[in-house]
Amino acid sequence: MSFASAQALVADELAAVEQLILQKIGSTYAPLAEALAGLVRSGGKRVRPTVALLAARFYPPPSQRALLCLAAAVEALHTATLVHDDVIDGALLRRGQSTLNAVWTPASTVMAGNYFFARAAALAAETGHPRVIQLFAETLNTIVDGELRQAFAVRDWGQPKERYYERIYGKTAALFEVATRSPAVLGNAPPEAEEALRRYGYHLGMAFQIVDDILDFVADEKTLGKPAGSDLAAGIITLPVYYYLQDPARRDHLVALADGTRHGDAVIAEMGRLIRESDAIAQARAEAEAFARQAAADLAMFPPSPHRQALMDIAEYVVARPM
Repeated sequence: MSFASAQALVADELAAVEQLILQKIGSTYAPLAEALAGLVRSGGKRVRPTVALLAARFYPPPSQRALLCLAAAVEALHTATLVHDDVIDGALLRRGQSTLNAVWTPASTVMAGNYFFARAAALAAETGHPRVIQLFAETLNTIVDGELRQAFAVRDWGQPKERYYERIYGKTAALFEVATRSPAVLGNAPPEAEEALRRYGYHLGMAFQIVDDILDFVADEKTLGKPAGSDLAAGIITLPVYYYLQDPARRDHLVALADGTRHGDAVIAEMGRLIRESDAIAQARAEAEAFARQAAADLAMFPPSPHRQALMDIAEYVVARPM
């Protein structure tokens, strides 16, 4: 089963989720509503609401409206983080299109992201479930923590791998985790089922972000949707960079390039080439595959079904994205 086939199992619900998000932003200040609607419609695979809706099939919640609000909250929160990421990174391109940051001032873009955060929180509150609202609030906290950890770890070339794991949990995996755990909470699933779905989301999110970090070196700009090498250019130590730096000779050369007096696209291209042609990419990919295999294994307690297979196939899709 392909990702498209897996997503087809919840296609009607996904369409309802998008309409719900658009409805929630449609009544605000017109330029802001237009900009945010453009972001919602600009593409993206909708992986997070897809896994939320599929996870709900194991223990269907009594309220379909609550489930749709949850899935919409997850996607709205993801979109809000992208808006803020673009400001932090100074990104002018995402998904092959100009970012909001490219056409608005940084201050206005931050406020737009804040508005989307507020809409996401409001959608989570509309589930009416105290534990889901609490989990969502904790996830907001974790995401901000992850972004701060990343900001303060820039150009720390000797940091341990565990610090990278902490960052990508906050940046990405925490949102996948709440996306797959919360439907179990809404559906009153037993604790062991809730934990299995939480673990699935965690491992899936870790694999997803590692692959994103690999794509930053090996994908072309059109596929990536943003300038290649942007993370390394900003001094962010991702897993491929970490593995490259473990060889002292390679480390000295890369750090000299990164911290030297030469700047610009040529230096970024040279650093990217060094990592791309090394064994660091394969090492990072092996870790992503291990996380994806664990995500699939987390579903073993559930009986075979189309939605279980779809979630397993999504774990495979995450690491099989074009590189």
